[in-house]
Amino acid sequence: MYKAGWAKQQIDIQAKGYAMFGYGQWQHRAQGDQTALHARAICIESLAQTPVIICCVDFGCVTGAMRSEACRQLQEILGDSFEEAAFVLTATHTHSGPGGCSYEALYNMPTPGFVPEHLEAVSHAIVSAVLAAYESRQDTDIHFGSGQFADDVPVAWNRALQSYNRNPDVVPRPLHETHLALDRRMNLLGFYRHGQLSALLSLFGVHATCLSNRLHKHDGDNKGYAAQQAEQWLAQHGAPQPVAIFAQATAGDVSPHFHGKDQLARRHAIKGYAEYAYAIQNGKYQSDLALATLNPLPVGAANAVQGATDSILSYVDFSHIQVDPEFANGVQDACTSQPCHGAAFFAGTPVDGEGTPAAISKVMVKAAQAVRAWRLSPLMRKHPDAAYYQQLYAAQGPKPIVLEAGRKRILGQALDAPPGFVDPLIAEMNRQVKAGAIVDSPLVPSVLPLQIIVIGAIALLCCPGEFTTTAGKRLIETVTPILKQRGIQQVLLCSYCNDYMGYVTTFEEYQQQAYEGGHTLFGQWTLAAFQTCFKQLAQQLLKPVAQRKHDQHTRPTVVPAHELALRTNRGSLKSAVT
Repeated sequence: MYKAGWAKQQIDIQAKGYAMFGYGQWQHRAQGDQTALHARAICIESLAQTPVIICCVDFGCVTGAMRSEACRQLQEILGDSFEEAAFVLTATHTHSGPGGCSYEALYNMPTPGFVPEHLEAVSHAIVSAVLAAYESRQDTDIHFGSGQFADDVPVAWNRALQSYNRNPDVVPRPLHETHLALDRRMNLLGFYRHGQLSALLSLFGVHATCLSNRLHKHDGDNKGYAAQQAEQWLAQHGAPQPVAIFAQATAGDVSPHFHGKDQLARRHAIKGYAEYAYAIQNGKYQSDLALATLNPLPVGAANAVQGATDSILSYVDFSHIQVDPEFANGVQDACTSQPCHGAAFFAGTPVDGEGTPAAISKVMVKAAQAVRAWRLSPLMRKHPDAAYYQQLYAAQGPKPIVLEAGRKRILGQALDAPPGFVDPLIAEMNRQVKAGAIVDSPLVPSVLPLQIIVIGAIALLCCPGEFTTTAGKRLIETVTPILKQRGIQQVLLCSYCNDYMGYVTTFEEYQQQAYEGGHTLFGQWTLAAFQTCFKQLAQQLLKPVAQRKHDQHTRPTVVPAHELALRTNRGSLKSAVT
């Protein structure tokens, strides 16, 4: 038996016209609150060991700033009772939550800029929820459950079918079977006191994009509604102060909207309050399956989780990882590169969130191809950056690179080169560059946290960013044989954990250069890099703690305080909302 506790805390952020995180749209601004946003935490202790803590926030993502600030406060309060490696911070990925919480510059551009009161509020909620969960620990039974959505439940569709069908390890699906081109299982941990289900953790991958960028209120979207509905049901059935975490698994290529013939017409027919009703219904599908799977208490020891907890955490610089040929189709010199965004990233997705118009996207592709051709031409052989360009394009493969986030270049030029009148986001980038706000600051994170949590015979791979269905499946298949050697029976994946770095596709999906591939920043071997690194972490977990040799010192570069202050521009908010 474990000692476990759980709690939730409302995130106290007032809507003041800042852009929300997720769609990257300048006009997608918060003018009110449709639902409250929460931090939900579950604390699990076994054999008086350092507790494992899982906290999920109703946000579009977790940033390194959110994690570092929460860890700092928890370490100060709990001391040796808190272990950073045993703390998982994840997000529901609602696209209707606050932005402006990143120390890196790029994904704060629409907000515009860094919003310290947002970071303070979400950090306070995280710490409060974790401390309340820690203080409420009592004897608790934990059971594992796995439920399957029936084929006719309209909960999710694959939004990148052509990319998905490129994978040799999937059953190719025709256009009318996009709802089957994904993992329709929901994996769950149920927490029981006195035989009664009182808290749960759900892992199922589907984007929290039921609500469009036409709406202007904070909202938890489908995952938030699922949690709300499950908690209400548990309370009505006698569970005191229940907590239901509906976290993400392989959501990268999974949409809550129909994808197939006439998909845009069906999406555009859902407007106004109907969008909220759609999110509520999608959440109900998820809460219903979770409760049906876990309640009543599973019979027999087969589903009971037993055994010690464990954890391992390592930060890895993904800008240059030499990939194990085992995961790179036998290629001996496969490696990642500095982060780059492709033209498909700016084009967005056709149903969940459209980006730049098709005509502009075509111009971007042509311009990116011209830059590439020049950099790889014989005339550049003696250029000081010739070797760098060779390595960059070998890693990035077919991606038409528009933004070199690592070197801060856009189509080969300085960030402030494009005229600001073209787009308000370009204008904001020009303003920040000219103010000296991103000279030494990274645009996106490159040093990323990789984490494995063990709860008895359950292992949780905690990954930053968004994994597609098949990418996540392959990562699990990489780690499972290793962890079976220490008695692990189930390896699960939780995404959007601890920081945010875009997408992870398979090598085959990447070649399509749909949105997901264009947003896989470190190139076509990104998944292979994750497999390489997680394999090494899993091997360390087979050893006693004192004998483990993994990097525990690498951390992201500290962002200069004066540059962060220059990006904290409340003055630009007025012009953004007028």
